[in-house]
Amino acid sequence: MRRTDPEGHGPVRYGPPLPADGLPVLPELSAVLAAAAHRADAQPVGGAPALLEAACGYWTRRGLPCVPEQMAAGPGAPALLLAVTAALAGDGGDVLVPRPCAAWWAPYARLLGRPVFHVPTPAESGGVPDPYALLETIRRVRAEGGDPRLLVLSVADDPTATVSPPELLHETVEAATAEGLHLVSDETWRDTLHAPQAAVLLSPAEMRPDRVTVVTDLAGALLPPGWPAAVARFPATDDGRRLHARVLDVLTALGARIAVPVAAAAGYALDEPPPVTERRDATVRLHARVAAAAHTAVVATGALARPPQAGRHLYADLGPLREPLAAQGVGDAQELEDFLTDRLGMPAPGGHRFGDDLGALRVRLATGPLLGGTDEERTECLTSPAPLELPQVQRALMSLRSVFDDLRDDAQRWEPPR
Repeated sequence: MRRTDPEGHGPVRYGPPLPADGLPVLPELSAVLAAAAHRADAQPVGGAPALLEAACGYWTRRGLPCVPEQMAAGPGAPALLLAVTAALAGDGGDVLVPRPCAAWWAPYARLLGRPVFHVPTPAESGGVPDPYALLETIRRVRAEGGDPRLLVLSVADDPTATVSPPELLHETVEAATAEGLHLVSDETWRDTLHAPQAAVLLSPAEMRPDRVTVVTDLAGALLPPGWPAAVARFPATDDGRRLHARVLDVLTALGARIAVPVAAAAGYALDEPPPVTERRDATVRLHARVAAAAHTAVVATGALARPPQAGRHLYADLGPLREPLAAQGVGDAQELEDFLTDRLGMPAPGGHRFGDDLGALRVRLATGPLLGGTDEERTECLTSPAPLELPQVQRALMSLRSVFDDLRDDAQRWEPPR
């Protein structure tokens, strides 16, 4: 069974951060944080009652009712996932994740010394493993003496920016729970759907509330990435209560507390007052437009990419351009990352950072860097009825098109005469 191996250029020791929205902090959020800046006391491990109540309201409005005793908060989703992984698989269990997956999922299992097995996703979407591939992976892991216990998945996905269809999710959830696995659903991007009326997003916790823990990093849609805060929702069962208690033990050992000013801002954001929802909705609309334009520019050159449906990014496969890239000294994902980061002047993490094969020429492109270079330019993008017509966005998209057009032109020169 092939486990997650180090890349040829050395181990992937870090993943790229979540794609930021590139926008100035919402003034109302800044005011809440500033008002709590004088506080010298610490939030309790797992979050104070007011924050947990706000988190309950957030999930209840999304069809997942809960009580504070089911909740835990931490300084970012990685801390919560590390604690959940330690509680469920730290004593000898194995962890399963999709291929590709969010860059921060696998390192925390490896930190605990646990094997991570990648499971292929279907062609139409990422984030959720193909159910038949999942069952085959479980069978093979057990045949080799392994003990798969935990599956991490995401319906609204980083890095692929896709939303998995409910029927696929249902089959995968049923397959995983029938084999005794616990599921962690990373729902960081659930509030960033580009066309909510066209994409049905269901949480695995709606299907199997007794076997699913939900984790959301507020940097997805509610807080700036530099203010780390995340919440987890545990099953309302005896096993869920034991898992919750164990997670609090791990967070205590780590000293993983949310700073009081950040917790104040997180509670305010989770309550979803009008300033927060208006900014969130405007941000989603902006990034949806820019992502669609970037997708058009990328696929026009012959590269492959699923249409982005959520988040602030897209995932491109430059395999069809392998020959002209090879002429530029690019033969794998690390070299592609270096090449595009230099040519585009913005981070372009290779697919190997998301668990994809090093030899595959895949890359995640974020839309935040395409909004301009100053707070004033990025704010203008947010308030403009036609952001794609602004000079700073046109320049950024033109630069993107130019880099990919050069590769397309090179590819055409490589084609044999007809």
